[in-house]
Amino acid sequence: MDVQPLRVIIAEDSALIREGLARLIVDSGGIVVAKVGDGPSFVEAVVAHRPDVSVVDVRMPPTQRDEGLRAAIEARRRVPGTPVLVLSQYVERQYATELLADGGGGVGYLLKDRVADIREFMDALRRVAAGGTALDPEVVAQLMVRRQRDDRLDALTPREREVLGGMAEGRTNMGIAAALGISEGATEKHISNIFGKLELPDSENDHRRVLAVLAYLGT
Repeated sequence: MDVQPLRVIIAEDSALIREGLARLIVDSGGIVVAKVGDGPSFVEAVVAHRPDVSVVDVRMPPTQRDEGLRAAIEARRRVPGTPVLVLSQYVERQYATELLADGGGGVGYLLKDRVADIREFMDALRRVAAGGTALDPEVVAQLMVRRQRDDRLDALTPREREVLGGMAEGRTNMGIAAALGISEGATEKHISNIFGKLELPDSENDHRRVLAVLAYLGT
């Protein structure tokens, strides 16, 4: 079965970085349907092109603060569920939680340094396009410290916390198993226990994996 190439929008005010991202995506088999340098243009491009996923810099003109994040949130409001991978120079916990706050999945938050690992970046892009999450390990580590007093999370064992951390990063069951040195069967059992302890019953409408991550982040 042929895999359709990802249709991507890039929102980045630096022309050099924008073109570099475009080249990376095209060389990896994707299609860049639009390249923009500011928030409003990004929102318009999402409405016009309905991409499979977008890559957005957090800081864009005019203030170079959080215009990219605001544009990403607005784009998801205008086109519900549109997948967005946000890139940032530094860890900003608030940005990650705001992006995830609608509970829809299909979001990612990576440090720009991660783009240097092309395979890791493209894997994250594909996970987000498929409706999953891709959070930078540095963000996950900081959020873990912040959420240690959450009652529901207190019910998790140390291993279950590690598994949930892997889920937050966007790893598959196989990826979590490999990272923790356990079997896929054990990973599946831990995830089932996590769903039970976080009171996330099976549902046709809710993505329990995403909801578990949202509980983990406290959004």
